[in-house]
Amino acid sequence: MKIALFPGSFDPVTKAHVDILKRSISLFDKVIIGIGVNSTKQALLNLEQRKKMLEAVFADEPKVEVQTYSGLTVDFCKQIGANYMIRGIRTVSDFEYEKAIAQMNHALVPEIESIFIVSKPGYSSISSTIVRDILRNGGDISQFVPKEAMSFL
Repeated sequence: MKIALFPGSFDPVTKAHVDILKRSISLFDKVIIGIGVNSTKQALLNLEQRKKMLEAVFADEPKVEVQTYSGLTVDFCKQIGANYMIRGIRTVSDFEYEKAIAQMNHALVPEIESIFIVSKPGYSSISSTIVRDILRNGGDISQFVPKEAMSFL
């Protein structure tokens, strides 16, 4: 069984995340969305809220499962039996950052392959960080997040 992990903070989930995940589903038997604890980010939603939000967004996707984790992402991959890690690439700087992480992950656990999926041009400017900032300042984020996520925000 080909299992992939799509890791991230998903605080909140954006239409860009949804696009990357939906485009990756056909490549794998199962895709686990891993909501990781990121100590460098100030969270808007707690882990349980993000888990429920993602479960609502992907309720109609039988090959998708949502889990939370802490620690190294490669260790979580081993725990869930995932040999692939999906990463979305929006910009050249994303590529450089993700390439460095993929190379370190490969050095730690060589059997886990990183799969980069380039975002569609219309989603390249959407990030959870920017969406959180818009939300904290009273702006309308409905064009950036899936409608199923709006009730959590």
